[in-house]
Amino acid sequence: MMDKLEDLKRIIGRYKSAVVAFSGGVDSTFLAWACASVLGDKVLLVTAQSSTYPASELDGAKQSAQALGCKHRIIVSEEIDIPGFSDNPPNRCYYCKSELFSKIRDIARAEGYDVVFDGSNIDDTRDYRPGRQALAELGISSPMIEAKLTKDEIRAYSKQAGLPTATKPSFACLASRFPYGERITKAKLGRVGKAEESLRTMGFTQFRVRSHGDLARLEFIEQEIDKAWAGRRVIEDALKQAGFTFVAIDTRGYRTGAMNEALDIGEK
Repeated sequence: MMDKLEDLKRIIGRYKSAVVAFSGGVDSTFLAWACASVLGDKVLLVTAQSSTYPASELDGAKQSAQALGCKHRIIVSEEIDIPGFSDNPPNRCYYCKSELFSKIRDIARAEGYDVVFDGSNIDDTRDYRPGRQALAELGISSPMIEAKLTKDEIRAYSKQAGLPTATKPSFACLASRFPYGERITKAKLGRVGKAEESLRTMGFTQFRVRSHGDLARLEFIEQEIDKAWAGRRVIEDALKQAGFTFVAIDTRGYRTGAMNEALDIGEK
């Protein structure tokens, strides 16, 4: 595994400076750490603020960037305003990534940075990810894919580096909570965000609130399904307060890309 870390640093070292698309999650935090290790202060982290990105995640990104000692900039990239995005087609993420990375690329060009890095890992290439087409069109580099780093390896390296995100649950933008074809609105995003925050305060770690109209379909990891079932009345009350009418626990549990199952292609 150490060879992959050295390979990642070698790939980063091709450049004198870099802008990192930074969500504050496991992958982008590890990539930012690696870039800072190689490029020093020639690294800029850019985080996009939008209605698909909860305030708690934004706060976490600010804290992680400060801990890394990297320059950090927050921009607005409101996906809901992108024509076609709210209709929620299967290639929804293409619209999002195209908008976001065009803005980040413009920052890099205007300020003389050599490259824009995306934090995708090799596992991401095994799922339906239409946003990767936008990255290719814009010339965005994904060094952790090139180094063939998996999510588990990134977590292991993050632990060795002492990064607090080593055990952070995976997170995808709130738009991934809706079945393709169901129109996405700020109100619906806010409802899902409030519902997930309620579950988080109850101590649940890895889960999703999938929104199907007025029904919330809850996915929990296997270790927490019994806890969810035992507390189902409290959960139901909390989600109804968030705005849902009906609440159901998915017996299959948490899995990434659940909404892609209907497409027979395999979160983004």
